[in-house]
Amino acid sequence: MWRDLAAASTTSDAGSPLLDDHATGGALELMKYGLKKAKTEKVVVKGTLHVNPEVVTAAAQQVKLRDCVDGTDWLQYGLDGKLKNDVPGSHFRADATVLRKGSVWKVSYLYMHDAGTC
Repeated sequence: MWRDLAAASTTSDAGSPLLDDHATGGALELMKYGLKKAKTEKVVVKGTLHVNPEVVTAAAQQVKLRDCVDGTDWLQYGLDGKLKNDVPGSHFRADATVLRKGSVWKVSYLYMHDAGTC
């Protein structure tokens, strides 16, 4: 899911067909909202997110994950190629719920906490 979001963020494409490959429901809507907002603000995101999620709980059809996402290399740029601002990337806590439907697992819930939350 994070790779899909990172790819769509390079053009702020809320309609990217990649987004629903690994996300559904509220998680998918959150990503689309953020991408639409970025498009309106005329920014794109470049760089790499570094993730290392941990399992909080697991059951046959549902897994809850928590991560301290490293976004220090994932920055917003204007369409002119210049950094949007001088605010550095940061670490932020992310909580997710992944649901299984048949043989497919998709993130259905995603909450990205404020910068500096981990």
